[in-house]
Amino acid sequence: MDQTATEIATAHRFADAEREALYKTIFNRRDVRGQFLPDPVSEAALSRVLMAAHYAPSVGFMQPWNFVVVRAEETKQQVHDLFQTAHDEAANMFEEARRETYRGLKLEGIMESPINICITCDRDRAGPVVVGRTHAPVMDVYSSVCAVQNMWLAARAEGLGLGWVSIFNHKHLKKILGLPRNVVPVAYVCLGHVSHFKDRPELQTAGWRRRLPLADVVNFDAWEQGASDAYGESLLAQVARDQERIETEGYCGDFATGQPA
Repeated sequence: MDQTATEIATAHRFADAEREALYKTIFNRRDVRGQFLPDPVSEAALSRVLMAAHYAPSVGFMQPWNFVVVRAEETKQQVHDLFQTAHDEAANMFEEARRETYRGLKLEGIMESPINICITCDRDRAGPVVVGRTHAPVMDVYSSVCAVQNMWLAARAEGLGLGWVSIFNHKHLKKILGLPRNVVPVAYVCLGHVSHFKDRPELQTAGWRRRLPLADVVNFDAWEQGASDAYGESLLAQVARDQERIETEGYCGDFATGQPA
């Protein structure tokens, strides 16, 4: 007898505890800046985090990433100095009302974290013609971003904090790290054990920006086109309920199992 779509989905679905672990990791991931501890990260944990990043999806299976693991204090200091220059420049780009708030934000943990990692994209990794990149050249960079996300989630599952530092002059960062011409830095992250993880993203807590309602950014079939049938309306109602629960109660342990299949 032919299986129904629901039966097939149930057969492929992870066990409840496994699904809950995934959602728990997603909702408890944080951009860590100021809670790093000096304790070293074990080789085993770092290997697992790097492996998770290496097994990210990539367009054309090009795997364009490299990982520059930075531990030397002198290198970290050069990168920190580069950040500080860009950070001071950035402050003057904001309106005066937000400038002091910006200056008060902790936006990196370069020196405090025991390990820094630069995730790069080798734009020549798979040759001039790559499956899936023929009409969208930037797909190689997007693929490296997938590796960053895998790394972030794996680090959180390991109990490690990870923070993405993006306020750099990338040309100067390439020089510090000795990156060749065809390799671009995609992300510079700080990794290490932390004293604690914040309940909410720091910029959200600081009032810098609010979490957008998911229902406001879901469109159907075209830009800014709302639900036109019962399924779409039911979906928007469901995501609104789910987000309300997450925002008011924080991550709930039965997020995956407590909703209709």
